[in-house]
Order: sequence, then C-alpha cells, then structure tokens
Amino acid sequence: MSLGLRGILAICLVGALACPVEEVHAATSATITIEGDHFVRAGKPHQIISGSMDFQRIPRAYWQDRLRKARAMGLNTITTYVYWNALEPQHGSFDFSGNNDVAAFVHMAQREGLDVIVRPGPYVCAEWEAGGFPGWLYANPHLRVRTQDPKFLQLVDQYFQRLGKELAPLMAAHGGPIIAVQVENEYGSYGDDRTYMEDIHQALIRAGLGTNLMFTSDGADGLAHDALPGVLAVVNFGPGDAKSAFGKLKAFRPGQPMMAGEYWDGWFDQWGVQHVHTDADVQARELEWMLAQGYSVNIYMFEGGTTFGFMNGANFHDDSTDHYTPETSSYDYDAVLDEAGRPKPKFAKFREVIAKATGATPPPLPSPTSIIELPAFALTEHASLWDNLPAPIAVDAPQSMEQFGQNYGYILYRTELSGPTAGKLYLGEVRDYAAVYVDKQLIGTVDRRLKQVDVSIALDAGRHSIDVLVENTGRVNYGPRLADGRAGLVDPVLLNGNELHGWQVFPLPMSSPEAVHGWSTQSVSGPAFHRGNLHATKPADTFLDVSAFGKGVLWVNGHNLGRMWDIGPQQSLYLPGPWVKQGDNAVVAFDLQTPKRASLRGLTQALWSSPPAQVSE
Repeated sequence: MSLGLRGILAICLVGALACPVEEVHAATSATITIEGDHFVRAGKPHQIISGSMDFQRIPRAYWQDRLRKARAMGLNTITTYVYWNALEPQHGSFDFSGNNDVAAFVHMAQREGLDVIVRPGPYVCAEWEAGGFPGWLYANPHLRVRTQDPKFLQLVDQYFQRLGKELAPLMAAHGGPIIAVQVENEYGSYGDDRTYMEDIHQALIRAGLGTNLMFTSDGADGLAHDALPGVLAVVNFGPGDAKSAFGKLKAFRPGQPMMAGEYWDGWFDQWGVQHVHTDADVQARELEWMLAQGYSVNIYMFEGGTTFGFMNGANFHDDSTDHYTPETSSYDYDAVLDEAGRPKPKFAKFREVIAKATGATPPPLPSPTSIIELPAFALTEHASLWDNLPAPIAVDAPQSMEQFGQNYGYILYRTELSGPTAGKLYLGEVRDYAAVYVDKQLIGTVDRRLKQVDVSIALDAGRHSIDVLVENTGRVNYGPRLADGRAGLVDPVLLNGNELHGWQVFPLPMSSPEAVHGWSTQSVSGPAFHRGNLHATKPADTFLDVSAFGKGVLWVNGHNLGRMWDIGPQQSLYLPGPWVKQGDNAVVAFDLQTPKRASLRGLTQALWSSPPAQVSE
C-alpha cells in the first residue's frame, strides 16, 4: 500500500472527517465462467473477493452507504442471503416492498460497481428465525422441511418462482450483476439426500436463477454430503482452518476453482453468553494467504447488521451439553463494519491486504453517518398486558402458536383450578420461555435454555386463574431440531401427573403497539407496556441503553428494534437514524417484569454486559 493510500485511509477512519465519494456507474456485468481451476471473466482470470451483507438486516436508507464501504475496502462482490419468511410472511402473500426489495438492492450494488452472489435458500441458517423458513410452515404437523416431502417442495417452488420474477432479469447472463446463485445452504451438516438437493437445484433453474454459476457451500467435512455433480463446491471455515479446509476441498474436487464460501471473520452472540471478540490480525494474515494463492473468498460478515423484530434464531446443541441457545437481536458478529455501519480496525487491515493482492487502490470511504448521545428519558405512561388481551380461543388442551395462525411474539394460555392443592405444574419443552401466574401474580418461570420444564404451585381453597405466558425467543436455525419449529406450548400440561383440560388461548403477535389501550401515569406491576417520547434535535443513529428493563421488546415510531433481556450480553438496541424524526419520537417497551425505573438513554457505542456462566458455548 502506498503512503498516499495509507494517509487517505487514516483520514477516512477518523469519524469527525469525511471523505468524498463520487457516484459510481458500473458497466454491465459480465458472466463469470470456469476454466480449469480458475474463474474467467471477459477472457481473463478472475478472483472473487466478496463480503456478506444481508440487505434485510440493514435499513434500506443505508444500503448505498454500506455498498460504498464494501468498495472502499476493495471488495468486488457482495454476497447476500434472502430470507423467505420475510418475503412471504403469510402463505401466498408476498412482500417485496421496503427492506424486502431485493431487486432494488441488486440494482444498487451494480450501480456501485459490485457483483452480487445470491443465497436464496430456501434454508439459509444465518442465525435467522428458523433459518429463514416461515413460521406458518410448522402449522402442518406432517410437513417435513429440507426433505423430498412433495408438500414442502411445492411451497419452495412457489417461493422460488416469485423470487425469480424479481431476480431472473438481473442475472449476469442478462446484463445484471448476479454472477452466482447458491443451491440450498450447508446441507451437508444436516443430511445427505442428493435427490433433495437436485430438487432444489432444478427448482432454482425453473425460476430462471440458473443461467450463471451455481454452487453448494458447506464445511469441509460436509462436502461429501452436500455437493452435486457439475455444480461448483465451495467451503466454509473459520480463522486458522484455511489451509486444512482448502486441502480437503482440493482433494474432494481437484481441478476446480478454490473458493471460501464463508470465511468467518467473527461469530454471533447468544443470550446468556459472553460477547464475542475475535483476532483481526490472525484473520488479516489468513486472508492475505488465501488471496496470494489466487483463491476466491467471501468474508462472512462484512456487516452483520441487526436482527430487528422477532427474527433472531437459535442454536440447539445436540451434543453433551444438549441445550437451546437463542441469539441476540444484535448481529454485530465482530464483523468488518459494526452494527451502525462504522469501520472497525479490521477494515483497515483487510483493505491493506486486498490492495496488496490486487494492486488496485480502492475508492475512499463515504462520509460517516451521524450518531448521537441522548440524555436519559422516562417512559411515564403504563398499560397492563392483562387489560390488553384479545378475545380468547377455547380449546381442550394447549396447542402450538402456529395452530392459531400466529408466527411470532407471545401467546397466553389460561385455565382455572380449584384449591387447596399443591405440586408440580409440568409444561414440557416450552418453546421457549414461560412466565406462570396464579391470579395474575408471578409464581415462576420456565426457560428452555436451562432445560426447565415445570414450576412448583400451591393453591389456597377456591377457584384460581392459571396463566402461562409464553414467548417464542427464536426458532432453531441450525441442526436436526430445525425440523420441529413449533412455538408456544407443544406438550400436555400436567399437575402432579394429571393432564389439565379446558383452556383459553390469547394470541399475542405483538406486531404493533398502536392498539394498546388503558394508558395511565400510575405505575403497574407484572407484564406491561411502557410509553414515552424520545426527543431528537436531528435524525441520527444511536444505541438505546435498555439495561433498566428485564425481558421484553422495544418499538420506536412503530419499528420493532428487537429483544431486551437483562441476562445479557446485549444491553442496548440499535436505532437507525432513518427511523428517527426531528422532535418527539414515540417509544413503547413491553416488559415481562416491572422495571424499577422505565427509562432509556442514547449511546454512541453498543452496550454489553458479562453474563453469569449459566450456559456454556
């Protein structure tokens, strides 16, 4: 790297100074083909240097900023997942507007001089809810995801056909920037059904997404279960494993181009587990080695972004620990850019490595986006959840959330018991966190993370209302437990071994706080909503400190920023500037607990805590 480039980079990375960026108008993308052990573009060897950035995790107003930062690091390609559940929130009802406008994102990437690799699933993992599968899939107890089940494949085909209308015209073969499309995702770590993989391959082709490179992607030890004849195989791995992983790929597929489908430059955060930090120097050296070999690479992630709303997934470790671990709303991932899109130190390290490998000077960084601190402000109005229940649905026994047409959020199960009696109230494998109330007073919680299945109960004489308030804290996104994505109560409820019958069910999707009523300045106890105003002198990013709250969710101007949970490590929620307006902004928090002081403040950096060692990683 030249002294001049070092100087430009140093200036650009100082938040107070801006570097101008001229508008980039890319030429029509050219198809990339394979000749022997390398990629070819326009008759010349080509090396793909990509970074992952999922457009549905980044506010649309910031797409261009992030794409320009990708170019400024020296990337020539952007790789993105596509989340099926966001595009088809209800069966047969597709939404490609706003943050789901994948065609607009791909067009924008092309204008900024970037190729695009699309990973449409249907399964994507991504630490995303159910790996991208819509919650409504699990309403059919006989449907089997990621199999040759005709019902499942028909739904996948319908999704691909609709996605193809958006993306097929943007394939490189038609002058667009999409140079490659992935077939499924890491299937080798899930199964070994090549017929199923070929079904997905052909469904993509039928949708018009097979006119350019197609590839499968898996860990080195899963390649033999995942790859298809005649389809490029690429390998996923983390720091320290490059030589080993590429050695296995080369042995498995000698003579084909070598590419890292995912080079993990960080890792995801899980509730109740320490915040992740990784070694940027180790990663930079390994990236340098890969590029020097002429290998192509996709850095996962370039920017992780945010899992807004209820879209975080969860892992289930089918090993000696055998436990469920939901992921946080922050997808910081210790990526190149932080959640607010600001370059971390590894940006400069990676940029220098890429510039050395390519001999090209990348464009400067765009001007930094504004981020502000906000003084503490109180949420002074309160409304009890008990006063905001919908009409109940009568059932003999509890059923999963999906049976009531609900995909995400909370669900309340209510029955009545006569006392005096005492014993264990067995809830089974709750999906995923339950608060249990007797006559609206909390008596205990059941947390799937901790393998809890029951609470002790003691009732005085007379009739008592029993409420079980369940939160879906994230469907499993990886591993065999993905197949059963039901949420809510999925087992019979027993008292001292006897099944309880006669229930009322209250679906609580929490899609918006607008319908909440009964607001009062008087404090309330138990599960409740809390409302106030955030005053901003100008629209700007901030991180809202939510450490005053227990467990719940937060909305600003109707945008669900994600989950709050006092077990950590995440103790702030990213609020993007485009969602803030000058003046007063409506803030609503829902908390299962009663906060001592319902207040928030704005920070310029994310806030993390150190959770107690309850669950191992």
